[in-house]
Amino acid sequence: MQRTSATTQIALPTKLSIWMHPNFLVLFISGAMITFGNKIYELALPLILYQWTSSSVAMSTMRGIEFLPNLLLAMFIGVLVDRVRKKQWSLWAVLFQVIILFLLYFLSIRSEPSMVIFYIGGFLLMTCNYAVGNARVGMVKHTLPNEMLTSANASFNFITTLIGIMGPALTGLVLMLPRLQDSLFLTGLLFMIGFITLLFLRSEEIITPPKQQGFWRELHAGWVELRSNRLLWLITLTVIFLNSTSGMVDTTIIFFAKDTLKLANFELGLVLSAAGAGGLIGSFLLKPLRRRFEAGVIVTLTTLFVGFTYGMLYAAHSAIWLAAALFFNGLFETISTVSIWTFRQETTPHHLIGRISGITGSLFKLGMPFAIFAAGWISELANPAVVFGIAMLGNLVIFLCCRFSSLWVKRTSSR
Repeated sequence: MQRTSATTQIALPTKLSIWMHPNFLVLFISGAMITFGNKIYELALPLILYQWTSSSVAMSTMRGIEFLPNLLLAMFIGVLVDRVRKKQWSLWAVLFQVIILFLLYFLSIRSEPSMVIFYIGGFLLMTCNYAVGNARVGMVKHTLPNEMLTSANASFNFITTLIGIMGPALTGLVLMLPRLQDSLFLTGLLFMIGFITLLFLRSEEIITPPKQQGFWRELHAGWVELRSNRLLWLITLTVIFLNSTSGMVDTTIIFFAKDTLKLANFELGLVLSAAGAGGLIGSFLLKPLRRRFEAGVIVTLTTLFVGFTYGMLYAAHSAIWLAAALFFNGLFETISTVSIWTFRQETTPHHLIGRISGITGSLFKLGMPFAIFAAGWISELANPAVVFGIAMLGNLVIFLCCRFSSLWVKRTSSR
């Protein structure tokens, strides 16, 4: 099989600590800036629309539109990522996000723009966000030794969950300002820092596009590889439904906290930070769990436990109860998500990593827009707690399907 790309690794001892590897540090710092910015604008955009409209439908529509790029474009982006230099691709995508954020900011402070403008802006931001995320998977694969992948992914998740603790709380402070739109300007500045940091990534990636193959043949090769990895294929099918229930819950939490529990912006930020605290602990538990259990078993068990957290949300009647439910939700979802990411990297050939990430990324989000739109209408017409109850039942059904499938194995030949 012809390789489409190759990377010359930096001549460093493979046993060197990952924190001494220059490429890891660049990816870590730039990823931290971009992740921090994402946390702010992902929370700010729905709240800005809620401030203008007081409508859960407007909020859920924004959330649904933000997931459309993953559904519609992810697999095509994956093919393109395998054809280009991932560093340059990422730099252009981040720069485009900076431009969009500043445009939305200046338009919104001059007047109250049409919601359509924000919907388009959210779509473009998430398209670029996925383009950067897909390329990051490839950059990690190409610029770090294979034995560092698990540690690198755990570290990336550590900073993501750490920002999960700090980000919403700081966003709560930002949202207390007279203009919520200032959060968009702050995000643009963070993305600029991430852009500058990424310039220092040392990558000698050589791209040799296979001219004898067309776009669709390359995409088909990714599909063939995914279907041949039986465990990854089963996990992908499972995640389609898990992300649907998770998307319903994530969309409803903000409306539930604001409309039912009557939390102020700062209180909302602190409550949401509980999910980050749980994720932080989950990242510490990840390595020992991966040594003891296979990826399929971890996904199966965490599906059940996440379902229990949805039950806690259904019964939540105070900010403390909501924070406790989000803490355990963040813990179990982190363990599941990072296990899936790492398994996908470990079992995918270098030259197909972009396509596999794109195809699985598209499939992962297949049901999310529809589930999110449904959650918005359920919250509007009934009670937000009903959404949590539906998500809990959904996860219990998914768990039973996983428990009696090929995912529940002690060892797997695909590892």
